[in-house]
Amino acid sequence: MIVVKDLYKRYRTSHGYGDWVLRGLSIDIPTDVNIGLVGRNGAGKSTLLRLIGGVDSPSKGTVERNCRVSWPMGQSGLQGSLTGRQNAKFICRIHGFAEELESRLAYIQDFSELGKAFDEPVRTYSSGMRARLQFGLSLAIDFDVYISDEMTAAGDVLFKKKSLEAFENLAGRAGLIMVSHNEKVLMDFCTAGICLIDGKLQWFDEIGEALDYYKGSLNIT
Repeated sequence: MIVVKDLYKRYRTSHGYGDWVLRGLSIDIPTDVNIGLVGRNGAGKSTLLRLIGGVDSPSKGTVERNCRVSWPMGQSGLQGSLTGRQNAKFICRIHGFAEELESRLAYIQDFSELGKAFDEPVRTYSSGMRARLQFGLSLAIDFDVYISDEMTAAGDVLFKKKSLEAFENLAGRAGLIMVSHNEKVLMDFCTAGICLIDGKLQWFDEIGEALDYYKGSLNIT
């Protein structure tokens, strides 16, 4: 279970603190369900995912993770002066896979399809190359729950197909919390839904019900 309790988040700007992005959110999220998170642009969905994934800290409130939760897929931190391989080695080691390092590196290199660029500095990568490496890194680590923020939209047509196939494999062995503006993707991969509307979270046992509720809030039929 992931327990979000009285969660607040706002960011410091050059003029002080900005408006609250999230305010007083609380929800219990099961880890054995694939969940679609829906809401308007600017509602705070990506911020919520970063807080759940532990790559950002709440201004107030807590996120309790009683399981291994991924960072948002495709958003793992990369050090530009290091090569793709060196970045992968570092991330695998800090997650406890030193003994399986070579097999994990082989998987990441194969999935990312970077070829010789895997041994070149990440700062030389295009945005698409970085996305492929970051996605491969996410998949190479065993998590109980994976977090995806529009990740299936990254890359070219062939990589999108590969990403969708990877999600199919994930769906059978781990939980998933996914943000996507593609309704078909949410229907294909998610069973339950969470709506973030007007600063409030609402749980739905069926993803279709969540999408209907969201579209109703927009007066879309």
